[in-house]
Amino acid sequence: MVNRNLLRELEPAEQELEQELQLALGDIPPEELYLSTQEIARGRIVRGKIVLVEPDRVLVDLGLKCEGVVLRSEWSESEPPPEPGQEVEVLIEDFDEFATPGAEMRALIICSKRKAEKIQAWSRIMQQVREGDVVTGLVSRKIKGGLLVDIGVNVFLPGSQVDIRRPGDLAEYLGRVVQCVVLKIDESRRNIVVSRRALIEQQRIERKNILLRELQVGQLRKGIVKNIADFGAFVDLGGIDGLLHITDMSWGRINHPSEILSLDQEIEVVILHVDYEREKVALGLKQKTPSPWENIEERYPIGSRVRGKVVNVTNFGAFVRLEEGVEGLVHVSEMSWTKRINHPSEVVQVGDEIEVVVLAINKEKQEISLGLKQTQENPWDRIEEKYPVGSDVRGIVRNITNFGAFIELEEGVDGLLHISDISWTRKITHPGEVLQKGQEVVCRVLSIDPVKRRIALGLKQRTEDPWERDIPSRYHPGMVVKGVVTKITNFGAFVQLEEDLEGLLHISELADHKVDSPDNILKVGDEIEVKIIRVDPQERKIGLSRKRLEWSPEAEAAAGAPSRERERELKGGVGSGGPLISTGPRRFRKGPRGKHPPHPKAPASQEAATSPEGQASGTSEVTAGTTPEATPSAESTPEATALKDTAPEETITEDTSQSPPPSEPSASSEE
Repeated sequence: MVNRNLLRELEPAEQELEQELQLALGDIPPEELYLSTQEIARGRIVRGKIVLVEPDRVLVDLGLKCEGVVLRSEWSESEPPPEPGQEVEVLIEDFDEFATPGAEMRALIICSKRKAEKIQAWSRIMQQVREGDVVTGLVSRKIKGGLLVDIGVNVFLPGSQVDIRRPGDLAEYLGRVVQCVVLKIDESRRNIVVSRRALIEQQRIERKNILLRELQVGQLRKGIVKNIADFGAFVDLGGIDGLLHITDMSWGRINHPSEILSLDQEIEVVILHVDYEREKVALGLKQKTPSPWENIEERYPIGSRVRGKVVNVTNFGAFVRLEEGVEGLVHVSEMSWTKRINHPSEVVQVGDEIEVVVLAINKEKQEISLGLKQTQENPWDRIEEKYPVGSDVRGIVRNITNFGAFIELEEGVDGLLHISDISWTRKITHPGEVLQKGQEVVCRVLSIDPVKRRIALGLKQRTEDPWERDIPSRYHPGMVVKGVVTKITNFGAFVQLEEDLEGLLHISELADHKVDSPDNILKVGDEIEVKIIRVDPQERKIGLSRKRLEWSPEAEAAAGAPSRERERELKGGVGSGGPLISTGPRRFRKGPRGKHPPHPKAPASQEAATSPEGQASGTSEVTAGTTPEATPSAESTPEATALKDTAPEETITEDTSQSPPPSEPSASSEE
């Protein structure tokens, strides 16, 4: 615990303290001591005199008990070097001590000449500059985010405020004197932000209003290219930017505006349009010269041959430059008479010099249609001489479809071999059963259409038609032959008599009794005996019967007359009731069925037995060079051929005692 009474007894008297202070200070008055302590405070600017200049420092007499020291590097090369006796203002930064050779400690004041100058300059600027004032300075340094401009003190110019559009390289402005407007002053942080862009925009607004009143369509104006884009360039006309579109730069082809323009380039343009409300100006460069499309018909008459250079190749054709600013299109369909071209690059390449024929000119749209194949002879003009009708030609199977095969006679010249012209007797459901892609075949020219560029070919026509002499000589009514059941339908069965030759065994000729379905009696693959009841070479049909095998000669003779009369009615596939195989919409009529003459041995119930009519789809005419979508008609098949002779027309009757007619066979089911 502190004894305060003891402290009071030991405390010296006030008079004794003053005497000790006088002895320590000597002859220095208290007033002088007070002033000196104020002058050496940190952060003050004081004036002194240079007393010594050393290589790395300068000693300055500040009028105090100790000197100030300033680094020699604070004198720039552009100003006179320091000399003894020269006065200088410095900023007191700190205090330091060092030992003298006699081991005596000596005090020094660390000072800065450069900082003193900056503080004095900042004070002058603060008295002269306010926000919104225009200042002029030298761009001294590039820093992160912008530039430093020296207006007496360094101020910050952001990169976004250097120009209307941010420059690509800010270093280009180093060493340039620029004018800026003061945006913000921060006195506490001694920071000033300026903008050159704001000053330019303000000046442009003033010049824009004057310029808009002066601009007229058709005027020639000089401007500076300020920006280049894919679609064009923006040109500064001296207060307002105008758009120079890429299509208005040259009459010729330009892939990018940079091919003829560069930034900051001075050009002369034509005023094409002025929008005073939206303050937009359209400019043109090519309009300074006459259009090459004037009198184009006189220089390139239709049908004339000209030479040009391929400048572009697309999927649909090639563009050919006839002269600067004039290009024509050679469509892919106009490149070859016969060659199948998937892409124009198979024929021409960019840079090729080719000869073309002018096909058409559209002056308003500035379009020219050109042809490359027209410079060569059209092989279809002499196709009838080269491939006369009736002659045999050799070709390669190029493509196989459902309705036939395309035979390539030469490059680009194809003929169509229809499925119905492949064999006289064989039932062919698809050409692929006989032909293969790439196979070499010999065909006969059936017809030629040079206008539509079609050639019809035949394979079976190279041999004699067996129905003319061979088949009628070997098969005649009354013969009993053996055959194999190849197909069963609801109206009968097809029996193969020999290779590629079939006859129709109708359901009504299967047995003397009523047969509901042929597959109740026959199976595919059964070998049976049948009697030939009709051979029709014109219709290429053979009618068969199984029930007549057991008939006596008297019964056959008794049924002969009606049968021959019925045969005459069925000849050609047409009976008294109409065609057996309809080629259009079916028409039904009410009323009693037309009854057939009853057979002597047939039961009475057989009189009402009828057979369904066969229906065949209509066929479309197919010639060489086309690709129809229709499939071959069922009438071309042997089943439909036999059916047309044997199946009577089906009619609807109200007599419900009659058995319902079987379902109608279609062309697709027969095939």
